[in-house]
Amino acid sequence: MKAICVDDEELVLFRTVSLVKKTKKFDQIEHFTDAQEALAWFDEGRADLAFLDIDMPGMKGLDLATAMKEKCPGIKVIFLTSYSEYAVDAFTMHASGYLLKPVGYDRLLAEIEFALGSEETGAGGGSTRGTAGVRVETFGFFNVLVDGRPVSFKRSKAKELLACLVDRQGQFVSRKDLFYILWEDDNYDRAKQKYFDTIIRSLKETLDEYEIADIFELEKGMMRVVPEEFDCDLYRYLSGDKAAVAGFRGEYMSSYSWAAATEGYLTER
Repeated sequence: MKAICVDDEELVLFRTVSLVKKTKKFDQIEHFTDAQEALAWFDEGRADLAFLDIDMPGMKGLDLATAMKEKCPGIKVIFLTSYSEYAVDAFTMHASGYLLKPVGYDRLLAEIEFALGSEETGAGGGSTRGTAGVRVETFGFFNVLVDGRPVSFKRSKAKELLACLVDRQGQFVSRKDLFYILWEDDNYDRAKQKYFDTIIRSLKETLDEYEIADIFELEKGMMRVVPEEFDCDLYRYLSGDKAAVAGFRGEYMSSYSWAAATEGYLTER
């Protein structure tokens, strides 16, 4: 089985290739930083799966995928990007998968197995769609459940903070950026920074209480959720899961105004 990886950022490309090699599912992995060179390779070669950066200079990833499919109709495509707004375009052209950078190994393995139609969970024996005991619901209102039991947050802003990070799909976000998302036009002064510290502390305490602290990471003022540690209807939807697609009814995190942008993309999808 063969794979091809294309990304104009060399360091990102090498990381992707390294993660793909780690799966031990491919006998050959070609890689290119130039989209035209990658396309030319198909004049004599073929691949089962392509990992394509969407936002590249010259030929964009979506155009490259279309051209690849013309030369190699059976190829599956997984897009990699830093921008969630590309999800709609990716799935409009029937992509097999969609990953936000920085890409984690477990999520990449899950997308590969989904694209290739495999039911296997891989060498680690874990779930390919997150930890079964933790479920995050974003369609309609935002909720977190542990073994089917809703998590009760002591502060509503702590819950909203987690929701915002889920919406960012594993990307690290700075404290300041999160503040302006959650409080919009408010001033990020010293008093508000201290209050934000209280919100973060409350979130961590709640996650510790329910023994699900692994879903959240805080590093040098940057925060993110760890998508591999929970199941989420949004992530399954973006992966093309039929049940998740069918479960979307046009409402996404209805309590939060900042979620309207993602709701719009999902609705257009």
